[in-house]
Amino acid sequence: MKALADPTRRDILKRLNAGDLAAGEIAAACDMTAPSVSHHLNVLKQAELVASRRAGQSIIYSLNSTVVQEFLQELLDFFDIGENDDA
Repeated sequence: MKALADPTRRDILKRLNAGDLAAGEIAAACDMTAPSVSHHLNVLKQAELVASRRAGQSIIYSLNSTVVQEFLQELLDFFDIGENDDA
C-alpha cells in the first residue's frame, strides 16, 4: 500500500501500463530528476509492482501485471465486490 500511496508512483504505474519504458523516459515524462525516479522505481520494485531488465546502457522497466492483478483481486475481495455482486 505504501508504494501506491504516492501519486508519482501511481503515475509511473499508469505509464508502464501502456508499455515498457527506460528510466530516462520515465524521468522525462514525469519531469523529475534521475535520482528521484530511481527512488520511486526502487519502492515499486520492492513492492514487486514493476520488474526491470538491462538493455545495453539502459534499464527497462515494465509493469508486473501478475502482482497488480493479485492486488486488485485482494482489494475486490476485501470490499466484497465481485462475481456475485448484484449491483
